[in-house]
Amino acid sequence: MTVDAHHHVWDLSVRDQDWIPEHSPIRRDFTVTDLEPEARAAGVDRTVLVQTVTVAEETPEFLALADAHDLVAGVVGWTDLTRPDIADELARLRALPGGAHLKGIRHQVQGEPDPEWLLRPHVQRGLTAVAEAGLAYDLVVLPHQLPAGAKAAAHLPQLTFVLDHLGKPPIASGALDPWATDLRALAAVPNTVAKLSGLVTEADPATWTPDDLRPYAETALEAFGPDRLMFGSDWPVCTLAATYGDVVAAAEHLIAGLGEAERTRILEGTATHVYRL
Repeated sequence: MTVDAHHHVWDLSVRDQDWIPEHSPIRRDFTVTDLEPEARAAGVDRTVLVQTVTVAEETPEFLALADAHDLVAGVVGWTDLTRPDIADELARLRALPGGAHLKGIRHQVQGEPDPEWLLRPHVQRGLTAVAEAGLAYDLVVLPHQLPAGAKAAAHLPQLTFVLDHLGKPPIASGALDPWATDLRALAAVPNTVAKLSGLVTEADPATWTPDDLRPYAETALEAFGPDRLMFGSDWPVCTLAATYGDVVAAAEHLIAGLGEAERTRILEGTATHVYRL
């Protein structure tokens, strides 16, 4: 069976998702109930639900969803890393209904104008608290922010950094560097792992094929190895370019040349280990 280590849900009647353009096809509600039949049909039996907005109320809602749905095995939530009582807040979240499902924390670093935001002392203090709570930290960055991610990971060897979407490589343009060089530098820090996720929406959404993704997936596989790579769908964002089944099939195609044990690590084992599912 497969673990989908990265998906989202949202209910626009609860709060707006202001990052979604007004006329986008994904400007509607997406629920775990919507995902479940697609996931099961694709052989996915466990998922990790990942934050979408920097709103404190979202994380308790996601923990309650994980408590109510067997499909959701883990949650990567959000809390303000810079708050002085960060350790107490993480403990509070873990004491909530479904709190045992909290497996990681994420912040929208890609939206921070400071390329070295991760290296600010108060952010480093918050990341230390995440590590002390036994959680992982999901790293959502743009390619130019990868060097700061590598420095932050090197400064905090006790914390596992999980790179979302391979750092959003420029697939549509076909360019590899400097993204590939910076990805290898991040992977050289041993407490980093990465998700094969979010790639179809970095390619041309109308014409992409798995072979368009291959140079980027192979770069990541060479850099991290299968023990430090995991699959994620990025549903429902992926539906801008592909169905859920298409994304799973593309990942399976990209790793088809590996041995069975290596494929199992990417499709299940790495996420299970890193997120303690």
